[in-house]
Order: sequence, then C-alpha cells, then structure tokens
Amino acid sequence: MYVLIAGGGKAGANVMRTLLRNGHEATIIEQGRDRYERLENEFEHQAMNGDATELFVLEKAGIKRPPDLVLALTGDDEDNLVISQLAKEKYGVPKVIARVNDPRNQSHFDLLGISPTVCATSSILGLVEHEVPEHDLIHLLELRKENLEIVEVQIDKKAKCAGRRIDTLKMPEGSRLISVMRDGTAEVAVGATELRPGDQVLAILQPGKEDELREILLKKG
Repeated sequence: MYVLIAGGGKAGANVMRTLLRNGHEATIIEQGRDRYERLENEFEHQAMNGDATELFVLEKAGIKRPPDLVLALTGDDEDNLVISQLAKEKYGVPKVIARVNDPRNQSHFDLLGISPTVCATSSILGLVEHEVPEHDLIHLLELRKENLEIVEVQIDKKAKCAGRRIDTLKMPEGSRLISVMRDGTAEVAVGATELRPGDQVLAILQPGKEDELREILLKKG
C-alpha cells in the first residue's frame, strides 16, 4: 500500500513510523522547516518539505500514481479540507482520511463528503462524559459512510424502561440496542435482556433518532 501523509506533527510522524514498520510505502509532507529536518533525519527521502495544499508539492510527492490512501493530518482544518478535496476530486484517490482539529468545523467536512474524519477533541469529550457518574446520552462513534452512530445511555432508577425486557420496548425505527454493561461486565443485548437501574446501554441508530431513543430509555415514570 502507498500512503501519502500531509502533516508531519506527532500524529503524522507516528503513523508514518507504523506504516513503514508494517512494510508499506509512504511519503510525509511537512511545511515547517525545523520539523521537516527532523523528519528527514529519520525518514530521509520519504520526507518532503512543502505546502501540501499546492499542486506541485502533491505531485512531487507522488499523488498522480495515485496513492491508495491520503491522510490530511495538518493542524489547520482549512488546509485539511483543501488537501482532501484535491486528493478526491482532482487525483481520484480512492480513500482519504482527514483530521478535524476544531469540532465546530466538522459540518464543513460533512458538507463536502470528506469521510472518515478523526477529531481528538470530540473523542476526548466523549470519554470525559462517559466517566460522569450520572450521564444522559453520549455519542461514542459516528459511522458517516454507513449513516449510523453508536451512543451510550445510562438507565436511571426512575426510568420507565427500568425493570423491563428489551423485547417489550417500542424502539425507534432505525435503532437497536447492542450491549448492556452491568457491574463491570458487558453482555450482548437480546430480547430477553432486562434493563436495570445503572445499566450502561450501547445503541446503534440512524442520526436524528436520539430524541426518540431518549424518550424510550430515559423518560421517567
């Protein structure tokens, strides 16, 4: 596999090391001179100095081949948008993964059809919310290509669904409970599973169904 990485920060450099260790071919592009020199010392001719939003830089790096995968991992969301669009639309790269530094910019990537994306901030916030003793509905994972998402819900002791079997619940169309975590042990959710106060339930559902799911799992009696 040939991979082109735009952005030589910690994320880009670590991915580069792993790819090479696993026997893949890769080129990493970094605009900052000091950072590039460190990359060149490690990766030699597989590191390039330049602005990956410029066509001649991308072409010098081998984007016309085209690569099997382009990773837009710079610290600038606007640059990552441009790089991703060029890779997909101009050079026909089959797979592009982009880094989203500011979660507020996610909608721009979605609008342009750039998927999948990786946002460390959103991931960390999800983990923080997961650790809150009493939490509502947490978004854990978005599968944009499949138009699905995975969320976690904690069953409150006063919730109407507490003490009921899953097969008695009128789940929203396009949603399904997939697992139940209880006392540190997870089990696959089946129709006969009874929901209890304190259970942490994972559900897979179509975007926009969250309010309907809240109505079933979080509404109090």
